[in-house]
Order: sequence, then C-alpha cells, then structure tokens
Amino acid sequence: MTALSGDDSPVYIRLRGTIAAGILNGTYRAGDQLPSVRALAAEQGANPLTVAKAYQSFQDDGYVEVRRGVGMFVMPGAADRLRAAERETFLRVQWPRIRDHITLLDLDVADLLNAERV
Repeated sequence: MTALSGDDSPVYIRLRGTIAAGILNGTYRAGDQLPSVRALAAEQGANPLTVAKAYQSFQDDGYVEVRRGVGMFVMPGAADRLRAAERETFLRVQWPRIRDHITLLDLDVADLLNAERV
C-alpha cells in the first residue's frame, strides 16, 4: 500500500496515505499519539470503521502500537521502515506506469526535472 494513493483508490487507502504522509513528513514522530479514530473520521469526513481499517493496516505492518484505553502511537523506526516500503512500492508499481507515460508523451526527462511546478 502506498502513501501516494490517487483519488480513485478506496477511502481506507487514501486515509492510510494521509497517515503515512504524516509519519514520513514528521507530523507524527516515534512515540507520538495518532488522532483518535473518531477525530480523524470527523476531520476527513470518513466513516469511523473506515478509519479503523486504515489504522489496523498500520498496526498489522508494525508501524503503530495500540495502548488499550489510551490510543495508537507511532513505533520507533516506523518512519524509516515506512519510507523503505513506500520506495519499494513506488519503484515496483508506480514508476513503471510513470515511465511508460513519459515515453508515450515523448517527454524529455531532463526537461521534466527542470520544469517549474504548475
């Protein structure tokens, strides 16, 4: 699963991407508590069960731990392990599609790297 999920992804994958981005960009650091399921659901306009599913995937992958009655917390080393997993997913899944699209459009990679943001 990837942090850079598109709008056509299932909601829980998009939520997972939002949480992953927060871990990767330092919004949530090792030891930090994540927002409660209800708080994140309200913030994102999502069903709490969907948020719980996204959180469960982070727990299953060992990036967060649940402290009963307290909340969910980012595990030490989660950002590094998540970054490595996201890189692998990008290179295996996303990059081939991007590379093919660049080729299809006959774009020059050097021009892309020097292009200003639109």
